[in-house]
Amino acid sequence: MLLQSLNRNVWLLSVSHIFSFAGASVTFFLGGIIGALLAPTMTMATLPVAASVVGTAIGTVPAAILMSKKGRRFGFMGAAVVASGSALMGAVAIWHSLFWLYCFSCLSLGVSYAFVQHYRFAAAESVAIELAPQAISAILLSGIAGAFLGPGIVKYANNWIPQHAFVGSYLVLAIIVALPAIILFWLKIPKQGTKTIGNTGRTIRQLGQQPDFVLAVFAATVSYALMVFLMTATPVSMHVMDGHSIDDTGIVIQWHIVGMFLPSLFIGKLITHYGHRTMMVAGIGALAICIGVSQVNQAVAGYWVSLVTLGMGWNFLFVSSTSLLITTYQEAEKYRAQAFNELMVFGVQAIASLSAGWLLTTTSWQTINIMSLPVLGALLLVIWWSHHQLKLPKKALG
Repeated sequence: MLLQSLNRNVWLLSVSHIFSFAGASVTFFLGGIIGALLAPTMTMATLPVAASVVGTAIGTVPAAILMSKKGRRFGFMGAAVVASGSALMGAVAIWHSLFWLYCFSCLSLGVSYAFVQHYRFAAAESVAIELAPQAISAILLSGIAGAFLGPGIVKYANNWIPQHAFVGSYLVLAIIVALPAIILFWLKIPKQGTKTIGNTGRTIRQLGQQPDFVLAVFAATVSYALMVFLMTATPVSMHVMDGHSIDDTGIVIQWHIVGMFLPSLFIGKLITHYGHRTMMVAGIGALAICIGVSQVNQAVAGYWVSLVTLGMGWNFLFVSSTSLLITTYQEAEKYRAQAFNELMVFGVQAIASLSAGWLLTTTSWQTINIMSLPVLGALLLVIWWSHHQLKLPKKALG
């Protein structure tokens, strides 16, 4: 069972992830809607969400460097404080209708989330290597609670301050995202987890000579880019363009995040039994269903099916790629490898997020889904190539 892999550290990180992820879920839920209210033009409506993703991309390398020198706990607790201040900044921006300040608050929240992304690495380092997929899954599974907590905050505190919708939501969010700074005070990272980045170990170029490393980074990058590309566009497409209610939009986003994290209950075992590549192909299949449904149904039910399968496909690909990645580097190389992986994931994700609003408003929901197909085809080719490359030495020996 998944629970058997949860030691003290994994539990602390999982609980903290609930509160940390609430900030991300609020940004993805409200960012496009608030952007549509404050932005000078509709094409800029998704810029706050894109700013959050850009912030995460900017924060990836500094997060790895800081934690390599000061430790995981210092980085995680500091990120919680930054997230809280960013939420307060967002409240001020909404109160005064300052679009660019709101974008900056989302950017700052994104930087803090670059540190949160390392929760899964910290969890994997806290258990035996064979239990790493389950530990990673436990962190992602906790995101379900964050998925409901974030939109729940929005609905609960939305109208606390009359004539200033959503200000109350961000004030409550500032308290919620600060909680990990208290919870993680008791986190005890293994001693080897705080070694600094030195001149030992292989370079990124040398690591990149491994087919598994290439596949892990590419699969993580593709899964996150496609997921954010489509999720960023969903609230604008549903609420602003197709006229569905904000409650229906919130429900779809909530269930999308459930789809992202619920498979974590069993994905670790499936990876152990069937292998990383098989589960990646299953993830591609789920994303294909998402794209197919989007072509024929733009009712609430259609969006629901598309977004749930989008989340499931992301989970299969992301957990598989992360658990594969940690098998490709040594202790002295881990921060270097992790920083490169996160930079690629969130750098490409930032481009996808920035382009989502413009492409949606200039084309359609169906079109931006179809645009995802060539990317999935490229991922299938990389899976085949990496499998073929790993077999070559065996053939040579034979």
